[in-house]
Amino acid sequence: MKHPAGTKYIIGIDEAGRGPLAGPVAVGVCLVPVKMTRKNLLKNFGFKKIKDSKKLSPKMREAWFEKMCEMQKLRNNGNSTFSFAVTMISNKTIDTQGLSFAIRKAMAGSLKKIQRSTNFKPSECLVLLDGGLHAPAEFSFQKTIIKGDEKEFAISLASIAAKVTRDVHMKKLAKKHPAYGFEIHKGYGTARHIAAIKKEGITPIHRVSFLKNIR
Repeated sequence: MKHPAGTKYIIGIDEAGRGPLAGPVAVGVCLVPVKMTRKNLLKNFGFKKIKDSKKLSPKMREAWFEKMCEMQKLRNNGNSTFSFAVTMISNKTIDTQGLSFAIRKAMAGSLKKIQRSTNFKPSECLVLLDGGLHAPAEFSFQKTIIKGDEKEFAISLASIAAKVTRDVHMKKLAKKHPAYGFEIHKGYGTARHIAAIKKEGITPIHRVSFLKNIR
């Protein structure tokens, strides 16, 4: 992909948890130097290929996430500009303000986290987003890519970060609400989950606005 003049960084953005009946939505943001090619990235990470997080096994997602954390530490030591962040917005905000608002808030939060640690300027970045996402207006150079999590490695990394972070969170919530199986379905509307809702009722982490046709 051709980069605008003056581009120093590629920022990939993707979300996880758009459709579940329970839990937060998470937005991952990953910043990589424009000179970091896919080939160099894979070499640094020690993997042969990268995919959309949904097409990786949980074990492979976790392996990628661990490597991302290692790369982040290198940045903190001044040896790299690689950076990523994930922000989660609660089910309560989704219910009161809507999913689109929650995703925008999570995206803004993740961008601010990275900007504080790397001091990038929006004018230096090309932002690549999956699906129908849009970055804040100060990012003049941005492009939404259908199935971007399969085509652009920066988006793939953002997808992995968001998915792993949210999955870990849902596993923790499963311990508080053991009857629902959150550690298995992560809040999505599986038959088991719906049956649990009908039997046990809703929990404080359920998205009430998503349950109108279930209860």
